[in-house]
Amino acid sequence: TDEIMQQEIRPLVAVDIIEQLHRQFAILSGGRGKDGAPIITFPEFAGFSEIPDDDFLNVVTYLTSIPSLEAASIGFIIIIDRRRDKWSAVKASLTRIAGAFPGNLQLVFVLRPSRFIQRAIADIGIKLYRDDFKMKVPIIMLNSVSDLHGYIDKSQLTRELGGTLEYGHSQWIHHRTAIENFAMTVKTTAQMLQTFGTDLAETELPNDVQCTEELLSSHTDHHSKLKDELKLAVKQGATLLTCIREPVTRSANSKLSPDELENVATVERLLAQLDETEKAFDQFWTKHHLKLEQCLQLRHFEHDFREVKLTLDNLMETQAGFADIGDSVTRVENLLKEQKHLEEKGQEPLEKAQSLALHGEQLIQNNHYAVDSIRPKCVELRRICDDFTNETKKKYDILGKSLELHKQLDKASQWCEAGIYLLASQAVDKCQSQEGAETALVEIEKFLETAKEHQLSNPKEFYNQFDMILTPEIKANAQRIVQKLEDVQEMFDKRQVSLKKLAAKQTRPVQPVAPHPESSPKRASPKITRPAAVENLGQFCGAPGRGPAVQNGNHALVHIINELIETERVYVEELQSIIEGYASEMDNPNLVHLIPSALQNKKEILFGNLPEIYYFHNRIFLKEIENCIENPELLARCFLKRKEDLQIYEKYCQNKPRSEALWRQCGDSIFFQECQRKLDHKLSLDAYLLKPVQRITKYQLLLKEMLKCSKNSEGTAELEEALATVLDIIKSVNDSMHQIAITGYEGDVSELGKLLMQGSFNVWTDHKKGHNKVKDLARFKPMQRHLFLYTKMLLFCKKREENTDGHEKTASYSFKNSLKMSTVGITENVKGDNKKFEIWYNGREEVYIIQASSVELKNTWISEIRKVLTGQLEACR
Repeated sequence: TDEIMQQEIRPLVAVDIIEQLHRQFAILSGGRGKDGAPIITFPEFAGFSEIPDDDFLNVVTYLTSIPSLEAASIGFIIIIDRRRDKWSAVKASLTRIAGAFPGNLQLVFVLRPSRFIQRAIADIGIKLYRDDFKMKVPIIMLNSVSDLHGYIDKSQLTRELGGTLEYGHSQWIHHRTAIENFAMTVKTTAQMLQTFGTDLAETELPNDVQCTEELLSSHTDHHSKLKDELKLAVKQGATLLTCIREPVTRSANSKLSPDELENVATVERLLAQLDETEKAFDQFWTKHHLKLEQCLQLRHFEHDFREVKLTLDNLMETQAGFADIGDSVTRVENLLKEQKHLEEKGQEPLEKAQSLALHGEQLIQNNHYAVDSIRPKCVELRRICDDFTNETKKKYDILGKSLELHKQLDKASQWCEAGIYLLASQAVDKCQSQEGAETALVEIEKFLETAKEHQLSNPKEFYNQFDMILTPEIKANAQRIVQKLEDVQEMFDKRQVSLKKLAAKQTRPVQPVAPHPESSPKRASPKITRPAAVENLGQFCGAPGRGPAVQNGNHALVHIINELIETERVYVEELQSIIEGYASEMDNPNLVHLIPSALQNKKEILFGNLPEIYYFHNRIFLKEIENCIENPELLARCFLKRKEDLQIYEKYCQNKPRSEALWRQCGDSIFFQECQRKLDHKLSLDAYLLKPVQRITKYQLLLKEMLKCSKNSEGTAELEEALATVLDIIKSVNDSMHQIAITGYEGDVSELGKLLMQGSFNVWTDHKKGHNKVKDLARFKPMQRHLFLYTKMLLFCKKREENTDGHEKTASYSFKNSLKMSTVGITENVKGDNKKFEIWYNGREEVYIIQASSVELKNTWISEIRKVLTGQLEACR
């Protein structure tokens, strides 16, 4: 029972009983009865009775399982060939078949033993034992194969039974094995495809690009292998089909037996089954592969989205940090550059974001399974791009307004400074005449016209225009400048009123007023004789007349001090602009690439000690002279007190030639042009580097004006001393400028003592030594020499002027000779020319006749030389 159940569970196949089949004790030749019943033949087999029951049962069971159900249901015909055997073999065969045949029987044919005795025994035996065989079907005993032909057609019988049916047992076994192998292959392939399909269906899609790529690759590889297996299986089936059909192919007269036809049908059915399996699998794989590819697209999209989103968020954060709208033109221009840089930096991420959003929309159009995940991300990308673009435009608008505002504020401020400078530069004495007053009025009117050019005719109008974007600090600055505009306008109004009065009063001739007879002529004051002019001076300063002449003189002083202070402020601002706008920018890493190589590390040569001059004027001198507004008489003391400090100009002027040479070399560089553009200076740097030289000379002019207004009054002596101090500084500066141009002197000029005088002279020599002709020629033809008088030495130099690259000529002094002051004498007058004097050396061994350009110059030099000689004499005592 267990064996039968086992067989039902797993049908027998040829390979399981291959040895038993090869023994050929039972065959299924493929022949059929007249009603189509399958024929199983038991050929003559000597050891039939010795076949183990299991082997017999397995072979018979296997043979009955081969025909179709339709053929098997008709019933099997059994032919037992025992022609060469004994009755006992017949009996044993029938008994075994009756007991073990698993199929439905229709007929049993027995070819009885051919020998007479055995045939007789068989006939008796069959009658006696028929019931013992327990067969419910007829058992027909046949004497020969010809009898058999009466029941079964020859074409259905093998040659051994006198038939024509071709049968090769080895080939039959080969075909059966091949068909069953192919069936197993089809089954295994179908199972593999089903298992793979189940695995695919149950696979969870990964959440990252790498795992998705690996899964897609793995599944694709597996799919390719299975497709290869399918191809092999189809090839195997086709080959098998060809083998089965081979007899028909070989001979047109051949026909396949019903069993062979069934074999063909079986193989064709298996091939059809394979084809259907493949189609179903391909359909499923197409869907799965598409989903995997879409998953990979999605993971790439999500990965790119995260990266782009992070970049855009950082970009938006950086942009949000640009809250500053600037507090100056330079700052706003830098902010605009930064904004431009940010915009350029954002260009690539924005393009990536737009491209990614477009890619996402294409995925949606291609029916991607994750539409609900992709669409919001596309919307988010476009929103951020729009936000950045809109915010950038907004920033540009705000910074553009800010730049426009600051430019207008700067123009307004510069206009104020220029106005103050104009008012300060209108000399007091020149405005006393009608012509002078009218000229000053024309200057003012022309200047006020420029307010319209700068759109400053309504000072508050431009401020209100920008009210919405202003910070409290900039509002305060704008209000300060607006107030300054109003103040300057008021100053101009007052000046115009004063000048108009002066011009109007000058239209009437001023008559000199004779003193009353009672007046004492000794007490007459020169100022009383021109009251009109003095009164007008007070009006010119915008102050009411104070009555006495001395008070009116004070107004002139106040005006000069105002001019000094205003121009000093302008001077300090100009110095500051040079230091911040040029000197400091040489250290700016953003501009380093613009600085020419010839200028590298030469800031101190170009600017000299300008920072020292700025520090002194900004921190000290300006504050001190501002304190003199109420007490003009204190001004002179400022100059006397700061005599030593003002010597810094000497150092600046000594460096000036080196600075100018460097400027000539590098002045046209882009670096200076960029700095000038930022500062909005109309003039280049070299013009501003002249300011200190111009300033030190301006002081003496203002002090001279003050002296004119203060003659015979208290403080005049201090003013004169202050003027002398400034003139002395100018002289020292001038002398030092010449001194640094000395060439060819082998010693150190700093060891020659203080430079007292320097100037150009005609010089003749009259030496006792030397050739007479030379001496005589020398008497008639003077040498041009530039003399430098030091406390220890007198130097004779020859002045040379050289052109430098098309610029103005620069002087240099070529050293020719020197006299120690400790060994010289002086003759103050030379017969025949009062501008000549003699300096002789070593007891008149060498005599130098020197001719000055004027008597005054000669006397000044003689005075200085005498002081040196007297000083030496006293030192010896």
